[in-house]
Amino acid sequence: MERIETDLPGVCLLRPKVWNDARGFFMETYRRDIFSQLGIKDIFVQDNHSRSSRGAVRGLHYQLHHPRAKLCRVIQGEILDVAVDIRRGSPHFGKWVAAILSAENKQQIYIPAGFAHGYSVLSTEAEFLYKCTDVYHPEDEYGVAYNDPQLRIDWRVSEPIVSQKDQQMPPLAKIAAELLPSLR
Repeated sequence: MERIETDLPGVCLLRPKVWNDARGFFMETYRRDIFSQLGIKDIFVQDNHSRSSRGAVRGLHYQLHHPRAKLCRVIQGEILDVAVDIRRGSPHFGKWVAAILSAENKQQIYIPAGFAHGYSVLSTEAEFLYKCTDVYHPEDEYGVAYNDPQLRIDWRVSEPIVSQKDQQMPPLAKIAAELLPSLR
């Protein structure tokens, strides 16, 4: 497994070793001791799996009182995965990074707690898997507008398909400081 740094400290891409032969391929997607050697010491307690159609935009989501780090990958299709630093006091507050995750490139992205997360589907369909360091608490769900004019995220989809809940999320500048995570 190779760790590739992004422009946001803490957010990194992970490129697995892939063994290919006539039967197909094999790769390890998570091994605690290797991830620990790469600086990812989180303990993951929940796995999630979603399938979405081209143009779907999910996010930008975060939990405040039950913050969760995420380890994300795609097993079918292609997505644009986005992490936004929303930690009060961070020198990178309001900055974001994006990475293409696909079944073909087999890369993963690690997103520490304290970041808002979302993705858009670039292929006809995509199946997205992610590990979390805490269980989902619906009463603790918060979000940032996917189309926040100050963030100016290019989701690379022409007609975004967005849930009603996500359409009602406020821009980052309008979220009260006490509703944002702080830099630890």
